[in-house]
Formats: sequence, C-alpha cells, structure tokens
Amino acid sequence: MTEQSIISDDMTLKRLFQDFYRVPDYQREYVWGETNPKGEGGEEVDQFLMDIYSEYENATKDAAPEYFIGTIVVCMGKDDVFELVDGQQRTTTAYLTLCALRDALVELGQSLPEELKGQIASSTVDWQGESIARYRLELQYEDSGGVLVQYAEGNGATADRQSTRSIRNIGNAYRVIREFITSTLKNDPINIRRFHGYLTNKVKIIRIQTPTIAKALKIFETINDRGVGLDAMDLLKNLLFMNAKEAEYSKLKDVWKQLTGEIYAANEKPLRFLRYYLMATFDVDSTQREELIYDWFQKNENLTKHASEPLTFAHRLLEAARAYRRFTTGMNASGGIERGLVNTRTLGGKSIKQHFIILMAGRHLSPTNFTTLCDEVEKTMFVWLMSGTAGKEYERRIVDAAHELRAVTDENFDDFIQRHFKKERAGLAILFRQRLLSLRVGDTRQFRLRYLLAKLTQYVDLQAYGPSQGRDNLDDYFSGGNDIEHILPDHGDPDAITEFGEGGTDQLIIQRLGNLLLIEKSINRAIQNGKYSDKIKIYPQSKYLLTRCQADKASGQVGVADKITKAVDGLDVFPVWNRDAIEKRQAFLARLASRVWDTADEQAVAQT
Repeated sequence: MTEQSIISDDMTLKRLFQDFYRVPDYQREYVWGETNPKGEGGEEVDQFLMDIYSEYENATKDAAPEYFIGTIVVCMGKDDVFELVDGQQRTTTAYLTLCALRDALVELGQSLPEELKGQIASSTVDWQGESIARYRLELQYEDSGGVLVQYAEGNGATADRQSTRSIRNIGNAYRVIREFITSTLKNDPINIRRFHGYLTNKVKIIRIQTPTIAKALKIFETINDRGVGLDAMDLLKNLLFMNAKEAEYSKLKDVWKQLTGEIYAANEKPLRFLRYYLMATFDVDSTQREELIYDWFQKNENLTKHASEPLTFAHRLLEAARAYRRFTTGMNASGGIERGLVNTRTLGGKSIKQHFIILMAGRHLSPTNFTTLCDEVEKTMFVWLMSGTAGKEYERRIVDAAHELRAVTDENFDDFIQRHFKKERAGLAILFRQRLLSLRVGDTRQFRLRYLLAKLTQYVDLQAYGPSQGRDNLDDYFSGGNDIEHILPDHGDPDAITEFGEGGTDQLIIQRLGNLLLIEKSINRAIQNGKYSDKIKIYPQSKYLLTRCQADKASGQVGVADKITKAVDGLDVFPVWNRDAIEKRQAFLARLASRVWDTADEQAVAQT
C-alpha cells in the first residue's frame, strides 16, 4: 500500500475476522449494552441480532440473502494489527456473538467448528519467525479492564460485570446474545451452527483501510459529519419529483423533508417503513423483499398514483410515517397513549415492529376500537412469542389480517377480532400452557420474563381493586423499583436449603417460573437469601396482592364477598415451600396466564 492509498474492501464477517484488530486507548468505551433507569439494556444489540435474523429467515436450502451492517475505518499498525478507528460497536458486538455461539455449543456438549475457533483467536508469525497467539479483537482503552479476554477465553459466565461502565455494557451485550440463542435459536445445536454459517458467510461489512491514523480520523469525521444518508429513499423521491408539476416542487420538498424527519425520529430504516406501509395499504404479502420495493412502485402506479398525483401520495406517506413514529412511543395516530402499544414494546423490545403493519391498516377505526386492537395485539404477540411462533410466520398472519382490516367497519370490528386474534390465541392455548408449565429463567429474554410476572401481578390487583392510574400502568410493576425474587434463593443460606428439603441447590428447580415472584426492592433487601418460614412473615408488607398472599390468604382479605375477597379466593397459597409447592405454583401461574392473555378453549371459539 502506497503512502497515499486508501483501500475499501467489501467483505464478509468471515473475511473480517481473519485479521486482528485493536480498539485504541483514545476511543470511547463500548456503549451498546447501556442500561436505562429501569435496568433494561442492550437494545442496539437486540436490534443488531434481530435484523440479521430476519434476513437469515429468508434463506432457502439453495440460497440466502446477504445483509450489510455498515462500514468500519481501520489503519494498519506496525505489528500487523489493525487499529479500529470507527466501527467499534458493531465489531465488538459481532465478536461477542461469535464467543457466545461458541459458548452455547460447548455447554451443549457439541464439537466446535475449527473456523469458529479461528474467528475468535489465532496466531501470527512475526518477522523473526516467532509465533504470537492473539485474540482477533483487543480493547485497549482503560475502561475495558481487559474484560473482553474473559469472553474470548470462554469465561463469559463468570466474567466481571460491574467494575466499570464499559464492562457492564459488554456484560449486558453478552447476556442479550445468550438470551437470543436460547429464545430465538432455541439452544438447538443445528440452529446455532446454521446461524453461525449465515452470520459469517452472508453478513457483509465495508472495511476502509487508510495509511495513517490521521487519514483514518479524517475519513471517520467525514462519514459522521455527513449525517444519516437517505439513499434508501432517493429512488422514490426521484419518482415523485420526476412526475410533479413545477409549481408543486416547493410543497413536495417540504412534505418530503417532514416525511424523512418522521422516519428517522422513529429510529427506523426507510426501506422497512416503506415495506410495512405497502403491506398495510395494499394487497402486498409478507414475501415482499425490501430490495424489490422500487420495482413494485414502478409496476403499480395504478394503485399508488405516485406518478399522476405525486403530492397527494407524498401526503399519504407522511401521514402514515407520522402515525408510525407515534406507534414507536406507545401512542395512537392522534398522539394519545395506548397502554397496549406501550406494553407490546415492553414485551417485544424495539426490534419487534411487525404489528405496526396492522396498526397502520386500522387507523380509520374509532378510538375505542383502536384501543381494543392495541390490547389484542399485545395479548396475541405475547402468545406468539411464548409459544415459539417464528417471526416470519406471525408477520404473515399480521399482514393477512391487515389486508382485511382496511375494509372493516366499527360495526363488524368485533367479528374481525374474534377471527384474527381470539381464535389465533385459542389455537395456541395448549402450546402456550405447555411452555409456561416448563418455563425457567433463561428460556426467554429477561425483560420478557419480567413482563410476564408484571402482568400476572397487575391482573390480580386489577381484579381486586379495580382500575387506577397506578394499576393501569404496567410500568409501575415492570420498573426497576421491583425485583424478581427467587422464593427458594439462588445460592441461599444453609438454613433455607435445609428447610426446603430435596433439590434445595438444584438450579433446574431454583430457576423455574413457579419459584419466582415480583416484589419491591426494599422488601427484597430485607428478606435476602433467608429461609421461607422467615420470608412469609415479610411478604405481606408488599403492596402487590399476589405477593402478599403467597403463603396466607388472610394477608389480603378485606370484608366479606367483596371484590378483594373474591380475588384472594381465586389465589393458590403455599404455607410450606418445597419441590412439590414449586410445581403446583407453576401450574397455578399457567392457569392465571390463560386468563390474563385470554387463551380461550379452541373448540368453544370455533363454535361462536
């Protein structure tokens, strides 16, 4: 490479991790795993994985689509290690993903592909012929504390998670990746190997290599100062302006600026928004690929009128984008809060947005019916996720329903809900119950487990006390002010283990859903890892009825035959805590869940 040359290479992750990289000490720390005040984190990591997975799902036995994750800027160091000037977040996340895939295979007792080992660590020979073992990625900034080495060596389960902000973020990112492997790849060795194959062979990146650090920093500055490009919208923009009258240019330019502003305020990719818009507005099915959207526009002007009425079409697109952006913040198209939308984001994370298709299709509904639609979406989405319905499949069902919903009136709306949501949940009722009966910590994403416990706890309170501003808001239950309590403690005191009896140290028992409850942090600190007979004296201090009545219904009863008493009578209580009690409580929570998420009997629904 000459002194002035800049090399740009389009490469797979397989090719990327044939070289060695370091993040220099002047770089900022890793931030993708950052937690918010609620204790949630890793949304960028989740989005990174789910975007790749959505393309992976489109693979056939003969071919698979490629997926581009962006650009990195590097400069070769004197020791043949690339200095990573730009692209640390995605490179570190990709590297952690390789480590997590390896760790999952090891824990499942599987042999490791040699290629995967080499993508994490290898050796190089210096000019003196000495072999030097290296990890493919090294973090040099002080805040990293050398923690990435622990993940590279396969010690992710015991790695430091607290010492610095960057260490916490890396730990959170690794946790999100392992949850993805468990919940999305089902901890299946075949799925894990296939995903690894797709990740390294079909995920592409552009590496820009410069001769000096100064040149690399200049390119980094140029890339970031240009702002977010609108290339994905350029062709559609050109289609509109080519057909607009000159007198419309000024108005069209203004509408287009607002449109792109709404899309980026929603933190959405333009092509994804356009794809969802087409499926919500026209009879476009879920097989429509993003890269073929512009071909579709060119062939379907008779439907869109984007050439004959470009300004009108741009206004319709802006209206949809404005609604879409509001959906991302839990609001309806008019800007009012929809609890069902807020909750769906809580249970699905930022990466699940397919339900926006049916929300865009249902904007014509009355406010009451749109609220019902949001609530039904929340219930059904959770049942899909817990029953293991693939994203590609539930997207197809959403699109089919959206096509019908466009013609649904408020008068026949109830029939629509019955056919497309209640019957859907009924059809999955048995599988949903089976999954809950066997559910353990780690079988689903941590935030989804918290959502599950929060909804169960909220439901009991609403049955007893009725609606209120606090109880209607799931965040009061889901927030970081509460803990998921292991009733039989994880690493409990000797007295707690002895009192429990057989299985007191068995993680398969300790991590079961039946052994978990939601409790305020202040109370949880008081009970710590003590024995059950002591804990049940403190549980009644909780404001949550389900927690208060864990061992004794008298802790929640008020009056005779009132709503609170009826709610308490419907609870199972457990004065003694042992293996059998955990089994019975898990069955109770599964029954309760069938009411919360309205998974009615399939035969009864079919007869309506």
